[in-house]
Amino acid sequence: MNNERITKAYQLSKDEYAELGVDTDHAIQQLAKIPLSLHCWQGDDVTGFEDGEAELGGGLAVTGKTPGKARNADELRQDLDQVYRLIPGKHRLNLHAIYAETGGKRVERDQLRPEHFSGWLDWAKANGHGLDFNPTCFSHPLAESGFTIASLDAGIRQFWIDHIIASRHIAATFGRELNSPAVNNIWIPDGYKDTPADRKTHRLFLKDSLDEIFLDYFDPQLVLDSVESKLFGIGSESYVVGSHEFYLAYALQHKKLLCLDSGHFHPTESVADKLSSVMPFLPGVLLHISRGVRWDSDHVVTLNDETQAILTELVRGDYLDRAHIGLDYFDASINRIAAWAIGARNVLRGLLLALLEPTLELQALERQADFTARLSLQEALKTMPFGAVWDHFCLINNVPTDLELIEVIRAYEANVLSQRS
Repeated sequence: MNNERITKAYQLSKDEYAELGVDTDHAIQQLAKIPLSLHCWQGDDVTGFEDGEAELGGGLAVTGKTPGKARNADELRQDLDQVYRLIPGKHRLNLHAIYAETGGKRVERDQLRPEHFSGWLDWAKANGHGLDFNPTCFSHPLAESGFTIASLDAGIRQFWIDHIIASRHIAATFGRELNSPAVNNIWIPDGYKDTPADRKTHRLFLKDSLDEIFLDYFDPQLVLDSVESKLFGIGSESYVVGSHEFYLAYALQHKKLLCLDSGHFHPTESVADKLSSVMPFLPGVLLHISRGVRWDSDHVVTLNDETQAILTELVRGDYLDRAHIGLDYFDASINRIAAWAIGARNVLRGLLLALLEPTLELQALERQADFTARLSLQEALKTMPFGAVWDHFCLINNVPTDLELIEVIRAYEANVLSQRS
């Protein structure tokens, strides 16, 4: 788009927002400081490098077979470099343990060490990205029973405990080497397809396993531990050991981050509403922003009401400094670069909309019980010239505007992705 036209449109929108007491320059400066943690697994359909022929487990499913998926770490990093060129701001990468580079040798997950991620660490240093981490407690023979650290089998429990302990050490190395705390998030698939006769024992095992995992203290400047719940999954429709209530209680007692995944709750539940309920008591939260269509389908994030509500609540509640924002979806039915970029850009657009809100004015009307004026202003904000501010943010960050995005993606698809057999 014409740069001069974008600049003129921005000046007009800046003046219009100023009439509401909103400083668009300040909003842009704030947005530029907010990092998103992009999920590496969008680029290869959660395959990883451990065993390219292994079936995806843990009740997870990827839809679609669009050509061009990354087949190794170099291709995945190449794709990520392209994605970061399409997203304004400076952002992080969220790695799963199955993306270790082991030189073609089989290294069991409980034996993974920081050196198996040296390629990722070197890449992150060279490009100024922070790294986050996840133990991979699925797609493995010792997870086929549907249970890991809550298993009735002591040997299986210990294997996964050791894997998660190893993951914490890897995350701490990331934090130390990059001078930026790494979030280490624990999600397990443990649960039953049908109604269990004993819910208690598995949860007691889960508690004991977590206690053992967290025995070693890590400076929060290096690693931040997080626990993630889920309502149900394929194969755990009737009972999930790591429920929201379980992990909320554990995080409260042990001062851990609580992961709130927008696809891991009942469709009528509001993750946005949960933030002000848990933030007074927790050191912080990890957000996995996704889009569930009727269930945890992990669709690409769009700028819908639910996503906007979460991001608006982060700004209104002044939670940005204690909220770690990540993406979590995987879609192979469309171009994977587009899936990454469109989802991430929508989260940033939602944050910008929230930062452009005259929150103090809305709250003042609410305290005056002037609900008519509050509603009127809320609705008026929906037609404010937000798009001109977003285009300006893209321009000053040297990334494509929304209408330019698809052409850049198509060029990369023609020149790079189409060459992969």
